[in-house]
Amino acid sequence: MRKQYRFYGRVQGVGFRITAMRAANGFGLTGWVRNEYDGSVTVEAQGSAAALGRFLSLIKDDYYIRVDEMEIKDLEEVQGEQHFRVRY
Repeated sequence: MRKQYRFYGRVQGVGFRITAMRAANGFGLTGWVRNEYDGSVTVEAQGSAAALGRFLSLIKDDYYIRVDEMEIKDLEEVQGEQHFRVRY
């Protein structure tokens, strides 16, 4: 399954993208993370439901990160995607 998450709060300049990338790699997820111009962060992550749940819990509870609001969308899976990366 693939999900798109949009995080609002204290999510830029606090290591969110590197935290997301490390967590995704640790749980075997593919996809990407990107800072948005409005101060939010978008993540597209693909993997099992259990791995996505653990990923979400880990990145929302990091020491410096504060998520005030989050939007979630279901997406079509991307075939052949092999890595999780930071987009700029």
